[in-house]
Amino acid sequence: MNQKKKRELVSALHHLIRKSAIVVVVHYRGMTVAESAFLRAQLRAADAHFKVTKNRLTRLALAGTGYEGVSPLLVGPTALACSQDPVAAARVLAKFSRENNKLVLLGGGHGATMLTPDGIQSLAELPSLGELRAHLVFMLQAPATRMVGLLQAPARKFAQVLKAYADREKNETVW
Repeated sequence: MNQKKKRELVSALHHLIRKSAIVVVVHYRGMTVAESAFLRAQLRAADAHFKVTKNRLTRLALAGTGYEGVSPLLVGPTALACSQDPVAAARVLAKFSRENNKLVLLGGGHGATMLTPDGIQSLAELPSLGELRAHLVFMLQAPATRMVGLLQAPARKFAQVLKAYADREKNETVW
């Protein structure tokens, strides 16, 4: 690869890392092409990126991004996973690493916070942004639903009393 292509690669990777909320470093030794393609597809579905580059070029791309702390993890066959949704990327990587021991979580960064493999696993167990939004909407709708139920309760009780009287009179006239 010539110098110009390397500079373009480092620039593109630098831009991707800067706009990411999470960067995870993994070892991928022994993964087949099919396994790698499956992982990439899962990450793509979660709106995340999986990049395999030379460690030296990755270190250059990390400079000035706030994720320089992950540079010591770049030893051996490493890859970066980057995403704007930290939970989605962590969830995909954690699940894949549990099912396939060829992918090893080394660590990463979430903003200024450095993550250990256990930290990535913990992050993966959190609800996703969509789940949190749905929960918030449910919580906001719950008081209105309760209010409607309370307003309807007196009418419902009154109707039940009338029905009970009607049933009692029907039963008394039959006997």
